[in-house]
Amino acid sequence: MTPPEMNKERWECLFGSRYLYKAEILKSLLEESDITAVIINKQDSAYLFGDIEVFVKIDDILKAQRILHLFLEDE
Repeated sequence: MTPPEMNKERWECLFGSRYLYKAEILKSLLEESDITAVIINKQDSAYLFGDIEVFVKIDDILKAQRILHLFLEDE
């Protein structure tokens, strides 16, 4: 199920990880650059498989990908 605010516009999954802290850091970096980001936790709580995904609006995807690239370089 998608959050109500995501139904109005097209969103793209930018990043997926097993670790919530990585998604939170990336979301913060995106928001510092005025990119709205939403985290969707698709991880099973009992067995911890699946991903935590960061979504951005389709209009912001290119700018967000540049930020993602810098984020991944620093890991």
